[in-house]
Amino acid sequence: MDRSAGILLHPSSFPSRFGIGDLGHSADRFLELLAAAGCTLWQMLPLGPTGFGNSPYQSFGAMAGNPNLVSPELLVEDGLLEPEELDPPRFPSDRVDFSTAVPWKLAILDRAFDRIGSHPSLARQLRDFEEARSTWLDDFALFMALKDAYAGRPWAAWPKPYREYFPGALREARRDLAEPIARHRFRQFLFFRQWQQLRAKAEGLGIRIIGDLPIYAAHDSVDVWANRDLFALTRLGEPRLVAGVPPDYYSATGQLWGNPQYRWRVHRSTGYRWWIQRLRAATELADLVRLDHFRGFHDYWEIPAGAATAEPGRWKKGPGYGFFATVSRSLGRLPLLAEDLGGESAPGVIALRDRLGLPGMKVLQFAFETPHSLHLPHTYRHERWVVYTATHDSDTTVGWWNALPEAQRRFARSYLDADGSEPHWDLVRLAWSSVASLALVPMQDILGLGSQARMNTPGVLEGNWEWRMRNWPNSEMIERLRGLTELFGRNSQIKP
Repeated sequence: MDRSAGILLHPSSFPSRFGIGDLGHSADRFLELLAAAGCTLWQMLPLGPTGFGNSPYQSFGAMAGNPNLVSPELLVEDGLLEPEELDPPRFPSDRVDFSTAVPWKLAILDRAFDRIGSHPSLARQLRDFEEARSTWLDDFALFMALKDAYAGRPWAAWPKPYREYFPGALREARRDLAEPIARHRFRQFLFFRQWQQLRAKAEGLGIRIIGDLPIYAAHDSVDVWANRDLFALTRLGEPRLVAGVPPDYYSATGQLWGNPQYRWRVHRSTGYRWWIQRLRAATELADLVRLDHFRGFHDYWEIPAGAATAEPGRWKKGPGYGFFATVSRSLGRLPLLAEDLGGESAPGVIALRDRLGLPGMKVLQFAFETPHSLHLPHTYRHERWVVYTATHDSDTTVGWWNALPEAQRRFARSYLDADGSEPHWDLVRLAWSSVASLALVPMQDILGLGSQARMNTPGVLEGNWEWRMRNWPNSEMIERLRGLTELFGRNSQIKP
């Protein structure tokens, strides 16, 4: 928890002529920009393969990587593709058109797969990877191959022998679908190979990566399909109880996420084996891990499946301290950050977070709703916080400021001692000057973008997760951020 600062930006948002940002040269450039700004933190969204709604929080596999983030240019450098093969169609420059970008990207990866046999060294690395990751990779590749075979239908709609995970039927499927399974293994190999290269570059620049672990698994995922007894499902495999939150800042009717709820008693009886495997995988990907919806480990909002909104739910007791104690006995002390929004006023959530010694979150956009808000920096009684100007779920700061009621805007101007002409930089300065150990700003706020650059609107199904940068921050923006980072002591490596 050294005093430090950084930027929140998902790799899919990088500029790219391939329709979606990736782990290649744009990621390298971003690391260099972070270093030039004196920043030592890069936070991103979950890195798993995206499922329903293209959401990183609805992944087909909790321990898998997203093949859409694989860089075609790095595959050329590996000799798996020819430069002239990288001639993509004309994709939008300011958003990800998943309907066109994903099929093109997967076709490129399949072309590389067809050539792996001509590269003995890479082929050996692939075999080593498959052996090292077999505990989750075998089921994941089979799951994805079956999805392909059944035209992308969710697993609960597959024929009974596959839906019910019958061992005999799955042995036959592994034989009959051997080539598609191998292709999915290869895509995972490419993702993790490029990710490890990127991690090494980040480490060389002194940059720590903050990952993101969704608390819930997607219903249409290998995790639920292969572990049905761990989730609240019907006899046919459909969710019986689902996750969400009651009415809150983001939605007057609450948020209905739809993920199946855990059967925590069953998890406890296994010694939280699935969770230990999942947390181990998360900490291998990142230096710090944001634990999404931390409140759910203390108490969670349980909603009957089929409800139209989250309002009919009820609070149920979560696994609590015993969960973390069990996990720690296997994995040691984990580098977790608690996303405790929604639990700020719940004594039990606060007590659990503090007992574990985890940093909580503060969001400056929430700070000006009332003069008594606990998100206002003068209320921070210690440094064990991660402070944000905004998050991936909120509007950009410029968009937020433009929609702010005038009374709150007056209060904000007074608190910030600013005229409001640059609200995004005002909040960056406020975050950087706070006592919180970690301070983060979404890239949209560095660029001063409006609501059109919002990443996600909770409760809205269409148009999320698509934003991409059209232009990199200019030298003036980088120098300005570096000046604040130096001024407020967020990187001791900076020399005056």
